This record gives sequence, C-alpha cells and structure tokens, in this order.
Amino acid sequence: MEKLPDKFLWKALKEGDLNAFSVLFESYYPDLHSYGLKISKNTALTEDTLQDFFLYVFEHKQNLSDLDTIAPYLFTSYKRFLLKVMKKNNKLTRTDFPEDTFVDLQFTAEEIMTKQETTIFRNKNLSVLLNKLPSRQKEAIYLKYYSGLKASEISEIMGINYQSVINTLHKAIKSLKEEMAIIKLFKL
Repeated sequence: MEKLPDKFLWKALKEGDLNAFSVLFESYYPDLHSYGLKISKNTALTEDTLQDFFLYVFEHKQNLSDLDTIAPYLFTSYKRFLLKVMKKNNKLTRTDFPEDTFVDLQFTAEEIMTKQETTIFRNKNLSVLLNKLPSRQKEAIYLKYYSGLKASEISEIMGINYQSVINTLHKAIKSLKEEMAIIKLFKL
C-alpha cells in the first residue's frame, strides 16, 4: 500500500483494511518503540506492550474516532497504555507526575549523534545537559527532535496547550544554549 495521508490511512484501518494496519504498524512502530523504551527502560516490556497496543487498536477499530493526524493519538494512547501496564506490574514507582502526563526520559549519546538537527547537538556533553532539564522539557525535546512531531501534536500528547509546548521548547533550548556557552567558555 502506498503512503496515504493520515486521514485516509486511519479511515482504511477503521474499515478493517489489513494493509492499512500493516502500514500503520510499520510507520509508527520504531518511534513508539523508542518512546516506550524511554519510559519503561525495559526492552521486553516495551516490545510486549507495543504489540499489545497495536492489537488493541486493531481489535477496537470500530470504536476509534476519526483523525486527521495519527501520531498524537498513537503517542498519547501508547504512553497511557504502557504506564497502565507498568502500574499493574508495580514497575512504576514514580507518582510525582500529575495523571502520568509527564515522564522522565533519559537521553543517550547515541540518540543525540543520530538525531541531531543543529550544530549545538554535536557536542558530546549534550546528553548530560539534556538530562539536567526538567522532565516536562525533556519530554517535549524528545517528541520534537527525536520523534519529529509538530508542536500541535506534542500538545495533544503531553496534554498541554500549544503555547505551553512552544514555551517549554523555548525554555529548554535557551537553557541548553546557555549551558553550552558556559562549556565553550571554559572549554569543559
């Protein structure tokens, strides 16, 4: 099946088209897997819940709402699905984020090296700086720069308004730039 706009792919999925489901799975599995791994820090759990999540989506396709863009729905729903499983398995010990809206992601040097957008992201100290950011800023950065989502999509996923996403991203980038300037100044 050729790459269809999200709206048509979703409609085909809702009508039970297995090819549409296959395209959806192949298109979103890698990014959702990476996102889930950031949340759970457990490869087996992430893979199991992601497959269960896609199965759930297909089994409940008739009950799905119409969508123009798929990514925000999938990221939000999968995060909730994963956190629910983690709570059920007593693997989620952090309860300090309201209604599980924000998760504390950790960045690795490999991700930074493969997903860089600007020259500032080429510095090996960036993973340390990213991990110093507040949880909300880390999640916004991850969704924007590592998952390639738009601010409007991030807004849906994180459950905050569009302007809050822009402000959060701006604060995170500003903080990173300031920290990078200090590192360059002192050549740390």
